[in-house]
Amino acid sequence: MPEDDFLNHFAADVDPVRARVMHAVQQPLAWSSLEEVMGVPAWRSHPSWFLVAEGDQTIPPAAQRQFAARMNATTVEVSTNHVAMVSHPEDVVELIETAAGAVPVAT
Repeated sequence: MPEDDFLNHFAADVDPVRARVMHAVQQPLAWSSLEEVMGVPAWRSHPSWFLVAEGDQTIPPAAQRQFAARMNATTVEVSTNHVAMVSHPEDVVELIETAAGAVPVAT
């Protein structure tokens, strides 16, 4: 991804120094990942959680909401961009901890 697009759209709310490092170390998407056949999605039979990134310029937030609704996911909206795990890690951890706490431990 070109640096300007990466910094101003993909990682728009990440510290610029960190975003430049992320850009420098990015790896191309393996073409084989687009050729893989997926089985039945787990969200069809298991509870799901979804973080909607309200300021995402890579996947439109309206599409994210649609995905979450289709999954019947418990949804959290965060004022962030595409890489919420970098710019808002506390919100991501809180969502993961909430999800983990809501699922019974398998024995």
